[in-house]
Amino acid sequence: MERSKAQPYHHGQLREALLTSGRALLEEKGIRGFTLRECARRAGVSHAAPAYHFASIDDLLAELAARGFDELAAAMTAEADRSADKGAEDASTGRLMGQGVGYMAFAAGNPALFQLMFSREANRLDAPALAAAAEKVRALHAAAIEAVIPHASGEIKQRMADFAGASVHGFISLLLEGQIGGRDSSRALKARGLALLSAMAETVVRAGG
Repeated sequence: MERSKAQPYHHGQLREALLTSGRALLEEKGIRGFTLRECARRAGVSHAAPAYHFASIDDLLAELAARGFDELAAAMTAEADRSADKGAEDASTGRLMGQGVGYMAFAAGNPALFQLMFSREANRLDAPALAAAAEKVRALHAAAIEAVIPHASGEIKQRMADFAGASVHGFISLLLEGQIGGRDSSRALKARGLALLSAMAETVVRAGG
């Protein structure tokens, strides 16, 4: 039911309401089933109302993706800090693995949003806020590699940052797409993920000499 003119959203509330309904719609229907009209309907406003805050569907998707990257960076940092708090013998390696755990956990908890963030649709969006948010995640990967192999050359550090990011992203993407782990229990999947992270960190250490 649409809100009456006597009960309009206050400034800022409509934007957040559209983002909330948009995220729920994205998780339910995916990118292909995402429309501004349906976001508006779920927010309880007219189909023309989103234009006050989002000129197009791309603007709304860009904002959702940007917030997703912010949440991903926060999840990576939280797990890295948690790993450091455990008093690992090698704190830098522990943080690298912790970031991977946070990355996978975010993706598993927000599969449709995660897909949007790394989709062709998101890549073609001209949105500075989205680009900046995505760069935060890349910077976390780079900083973690720098901490593990500080004396390696710049070329090796870049190569290992690419390797670490691709390893984590590739594993969780294959898992979400049902290409691996279809018959594994949740415990077995977690063990496989941790084994991959351990192997990734070991490779980074070896590459750094």
